[in-house]
Amino acid sequence: MIVRILLSIIIMSITISLPVACSETGSPRVYRVIDGDTILVSGGEYIRYIGIDSPERGEPYYEEATELNRSIVENMPLILEKDVSDEDRYGRKLRYVYVNDIFVNAEIVRQGLAFARSYPPDTKYQPYLEMMESEARINRRGLWHYIR
Repeated sequence: MIVRILLSIIIMSITISLPVACSETGSPRVYRVIDGDTILVSGGEYIRYIGIDSPERGEPYYEEATELNRSIVENMPLILEKDVSDEDRYGRKLRYVYVNDIFVNAEIVRQGLAFARSYPPDTKYQPYLEMMESEARINRRGLWHYIR
């Protein structure tokens, strides 16, 4: 019981502090949703969500992950937060993405439509993303419906 209370306090403190921690200025908008963990924003930059890995085209749950991402970010102003690295090897900007009070990276994982993946040195919220993956796995959401 105490562990559950402490875990709740940790989650609440992280969630409350996330949007405040965001540092990029302006509010880019989504031009196109590429898949469950990548978007193209106004200005022509590709944004790759840090700390998650969603199914690729042709893989199970690709459509569901892409649609969930679209339903959260489409036509919404975004808040983007950089970790350590600016870009990946493909030239995509690496960011944590927020829409209003939704931490998009975490929500996609929580719904079971992406795995929490650590890509050092960009690991600021990795423990939180891993908790969201555990929640999805325990509740057998999305990808976890068939995976044990």
